[in-house]
Formats: sequence, structure tokens, C-alpha cells
Amino acid sequence: MIKIGVLALQGAVREHVHALEASDVQVIVVKKVEQLEALDGLVFPGGESTTMRRLINLYGFYEPLKDFAKRGKPVFGTCAGAILMAKELVGQAEPHIAVMDMKVERNAFGRQRESFEALLKVKGIGDDVHGVFIRAPIIKEVGEGVEVIAEFNGEIVAAKQGPLLACSYHPELTDDHRMHQYFVEMVRNCVVHT
Repeated sequence: MIKIGVLALQGAVREHVHALEASDVQVIVVKKVEQLEALDGLVFPGGESTTMRRLINLYGFYEPLKDFAKRGKPVFGTCAGAILMAKELVGQAEPHIAVMDMKVERNAFGRQRESFEALLKVKGIGDDVHGVFIRAPIIKEVGEGVEVIAEFNGEIVAAKQGPLLACSYHPELTDDHRMHQYFVEMVRNCVVHT
């Protein structure tokens, strides 16, 4: 059975576990670096990116997470998870894990009170995907090998680069598990071809 981990340092871990379990995969709550070795894919949940980075450093996850993505293992980042994945951040000199060729702006949709929900057209999934935006980032630019799979009001809110998937919103906070199913299929395809 395919094993997908959810990085459990901070953020909406339980909700991602629930969404992934709907796709009949084994889900591992990742709290130790050693757990990465057994995984076929990994989710970086939403939360607070600066806090997550501090905890990543504190628990020795920085290089192992970079290595996980470099080995071509699928990674899915939502909201703060997308910020962790970006190679460039607006107004910040240093990126975090920096595995995906995109430039991201934190809190670009505004503060907590500006949070909103919207139906999104997501390539390969559907034109009625429920997105929850909470202090959400915007993907400002993407590199050559990155496919934009969703936009909202002309801004990029989801993108894919090989086995890497990132979105600005929180699919785990809805009953619509298609985004997670899409990621599970990416993981299955990687497992079949390795």
C-alpha cells in the first residue's frame, strides 16, 4: 500500500490525514526525520510558515526534506506548505526548503479577516473545486517547467512541477477530497515508474 506522510510540526495535520485516508492510502503522521525513508509522498500542511521553518531547523528536517524532493518523491504543499516549497519569496532574502521553481508572496490575499472561500477551476480536477483561503499566499511567478493549474481573479493559486504540487488554499478544510486524490495519483504514478 502507498504510504503518504503529513509533516506534523504545526498546522492542519489531522484534516490532511482525513482527506488522504479517503483515497485508500496509508497515512503517516511525520514527527521524526527517520519516518521520511518509508514514504512514497509527503504533504506540507498549511499553518504558519515562519514557525514551521523554525521547527524544521530545530528537529533537523531541513536537509532531509530537501533531499526527499530532490530524489523525485512527490510533495504537496498547501498555503504555508507552498511558501516552504518556493525557491523565491517576495520581500524575503532567503527561501525555506526551496524545491519548486516559483515566487510566492505571503499573506497576499490579506489578513485573517479577509479570509474567503471560492469555487476554482483546477486543471485535471474540475471547474468546481472548493478553495478555502486563509491568510493565503499568491504564486506570483513560475519557472519554465512549472504548470499553472488554477487561478483566481487572474492570480496563480495552484501549480505543478513534475512530482511537486502547491496551492494557496486549504483543500483539507472542505469535504471535497479531489485535490488530495489528484496528489495520490501523482504518488501512484511515481511509484509505478521507479
